[in-house]
Amino acid sequence: MKLVTFNIRCDYGEDGKNNFSCRKQRITDKIAKEQPDIICFQEVRPHVAVWLKENLTDYYVVGCGRDINLEDEQVSIAYKKIKFNMMELETFWLSETPTVPGSRYEDQSDCPRICTDALFQDMETKKIFRIYNTHLDHVGSGARSEGLLQILKKMEKDTAADKIPAILTGDFNAEPDSQEIKVLEEYPQYIDLTSEITGTFHDFGKQEKEDKIDYIIAQDSFKCTSPAVTWEDEEDGVYLSDHYPVCVEINS
Repeated sequence: MKLVTFNIRCDYGEDGKNNFSCRKQRITDKIAKEQPDIICFQEVRPHVAVWLKENLTDYYVVGCGRDINLEDEQVSIAYKKIKFNMMELETFWLSETPTVPGSRYEDQSDCPRICTDALFQDMETKKIFRIYNTHLDHVGSGARSEGLLQILKKMEKDTAADKIPAILTGDFNAEPDSQEIKVLEEYPQYIDLTSEITGTFHDFGKQEKEDKIDYIIAQDSFKCTSPAVTWEDEEDGVYLSDHYPVCVEINS
């Protein structure tokens, strides 16, 4: 299974030659070339979700908005139509009240944060697994820690209940040595498949040192069949996004 985590960058028309309208074709060309099986997107605004559904014709794209009206940004999951059967889909809020749309932790930005949880079956191998996709808060360190811990606890509970392995992807807004990421030490059964990646956020090439804030965390039953790589495509200063998408190939 070829899996990608991809912060596609909010389309607010503020990025000049890297505006989403300038990157669209490069994104579709790259996906067509690489043929990932599952793509976990972050920062998907409603019109971008529509665009993904219209243009990624080999994929189903699922997810909902994070605000009280189920609008605003999504953390969408795109999966190959011919390869997977989606058996269950859930969106929950990173908060003390995860079923309440728009809810959030106190130590957090004004942006609600969500996780998309999908249960898949590989139609060829018949194996079943879960994908969790999220985007942790960009302001509150405490909210990031609480949100990540909330997801990990749910993953552990779900895995224990149905004996199905799980993968967590997303933009965690935290470096590997941060206090937030240390939460993972409490769950040694989950492995960072992107641990060899040194940087993912580059701000369209403006950062001298890239930040490693994008992750693919998998239960230890999953094994990489090739090392994680970043998609660093750039031409005339135009990138796929302000983050490098991260790709891994795994089996279980």
